Amino acid sequence: MRNNSVSTFVGPKRRRQWITLMALAAMAILAITASISIGPVSIPFLKVWELLAKPPVQSDIASQIVWNIRLPRTLVGCLVGAGLALSGALLQGVMRNPLADPHIIGVSSGAGFAAVTAMIVIPNFPPSLVPAAAFVGAMASGVLVYALAWRAGVSPMRMILSGVAVSALMNAGTSAVLNIFSENVQSVMSWLAGGLAGRGWHHWHQLWPYILVAGTIALLTGRQVNVLLLGDEMATGLGMRVERVRMLLIGLACILAAAAVSVSGLIGFVGLIVPHIIRLIAGSDYRFLLPASALGGATLLVLADIAARMVLDPIELPVGILTACLGAPFFLYLLRRRTTH
Repeated sequence: MRNNSVSTFVGPKRRRQWITLMALAAMAILAITASISIGPVSIPFLKVWELLAKPPVQSDIASQIVWNIRLPRTLVGCLVGAGLALSGALLQGVMRNPLADPHIIGVSSGAGFAAVTAMIVIPNFPPSLVPAAAFVGAMASGVLVYALAWRAGVSPMRMILSGVAVSALMNAGTSAVLNIFSENVQSVMSWLAGGLAGRGWHHWHQLWPYILVAGTIALLTGRQVNVLLLGDEMATGLGMRVERVRMLLIGLACILAAAAVSVSGLIGFVGLIVPHIIRLIAGSDYRFLLPASALGGATLLVLADIAARMVLDPIELPVGILTACLGAPFFLYLLRRRTTH
């Protein structure tokens, strides 16, 4: 009888998760198609897929627009959104707190400080090394947050508070660099606002190795995150080396956030919004939550980029401003909801 009741419970839950994944995949495909279709030169959906099905044609303007302008920008947006959402989901699992996010706890701010310093202070800094610089900054922030939160173990709440403090410190450092080297500020202003304008194939090639490797490993850690959510004592009792696993997950979150930030600039709140919405729809099982967050993050950022292009047409709004306008109220809602329960 017990087995029947368990299978009755698990079956619908698994079906709901698979349906959610398929729906997210379909939404991602539609968002990608819309992003390639919409612009000063409108290209019908069917024409988009027709052009994508064959190599770019040099003499065809529509083919050049699709292959050399809109497709790379859209694909970069997908990777950035997926990376930020995965990073946020991992951090929320590690800290057992749905308010955690790479932007809020200082990981993105650390990556931003390091990347801005490299681009402004070091003459002729190679763009291909910006992700490496951002990764160093993100890891430094992550280690600092972890060290400040350590007191015979790590408290998730201490990590959140330490992250807020480190984020403020890194933002202050970024402001100091911008003021000291004010003659070079213009070159990074659009990067600081966060956006996908002008992103091309070289940005794609700069980004995909980091997201592919770190994202693949992250997707395989769902079981470990589920065990961590039981609490440190329970996880240790089940044979897990808690601190080692926690450091691995934080490292993966830092790589994903750093790679995304290095290409797109400071786009915040994607890692907060997406995992929380997925959790509300289909539960907190990280074996499902992580791939769903990746798909949801890619879809959200591509749709936000479409909106950023259209809201003030012909002026393009940085997508980081749009996600901040969506994310800040969402964060306050979550904070109020947690404090009233």
